[in-house]
Amino acid sequence: MSSADPRSNPAADAPRASLSRKTRGSGNALLLMLAIVIGLGVDARLIEPYRLEVTHHDLAGGVKSPIKIAQVSDFHTSGIGRRERNVFEVLNEEKPDLIAVTGDSLGEWGGSYAKVQVVLEQLHAPLGVWVVRGNFENWKLPPHERTFYANSGVHLLVNSGALVRDDIWLAGLDDPSSGHPNPDAALTGAPPGAYKILLFHAPNYFGQVAGREDLCLTGHTHGGQVRVPFLPPLWMPKGCWPYVEGWYEAAGTKMYVNRGIGMSILPIRFDCRPEVAIFTIHP
Repeated sequence: MSSADPRSNPAADAPRASLSRKTRGSGNALLLMLAIVIGLGVDARLIEPYRLEVTHHDLAGGVKSPIKIAQVSDFHTSGIGRRERNVFEVLNEEKPDLIAVTGDSLGEWGGSYAKVQVVLEQLHAPLGVWVVRGNFENWKLPPHERTFYANSGVHLLVNSGALVRDDIWLAGLDDPSSGHPNPDAALTGAPPGAYKILLFHAPNYFGQVAGREDLCLTGHTHGGQVRVPFLPPLWMPKGCWPYVEGWYEAAGTKMYVNRGIGMSILPIRFDCRPEVAIFTIHP
């Protein structure tokens, strides 16, 4: 074979070698991207929904002695599973004086009130477990609602309140996004000097009640549930904006928006861990 034969010409072979390297490089990049997508999917579906975060908050208020309150929200339970057991473990360790459940205990996938009951029955606190409706409850109220919650060992607050301690008035509203909240009824009977706590599900009602109580505890947003770092939530349900998670304040009233325990629409969480919030109110 002569040296002029193009099959043995290095100059002719160079483009082929370069193309082969580019093909291998593209293939490696695609494999890397696929591995990242799979890893993110595993995290969002199997890891992060169970990485329960316990947040602790200390407040000063007009109470005679400290009180410790645990807030859980948006269980969206389908019965006792890994998520629920994580919550029970936290509550057993924290030993709160009172537990507030701020709506949407009913599950979206395979949920039923029988399954809600077995979860609520596991919650115990010296000053009681207090529940308000979420939109899921309003969409599908249980038969004999008050009897159901009483049999579950918890107290239902629907536009009503109770003196849980001689210096603390706890009130609850119907879900503002799907029901008919009545703060006047919920706060009727509160002693003038009592520390007032208002429970409701959808936080964008805050502007309607700020200034009438000391603390509001809400949920509904799931914290956005699926977040892209450094960006606002891609989507949240009706009754949320402009509130996402954490602390807000207006007219002398503080509001906390809990990220919740469960999930809705999609059974995933990303960059938005589930939460149990613990509040200690000091004199």
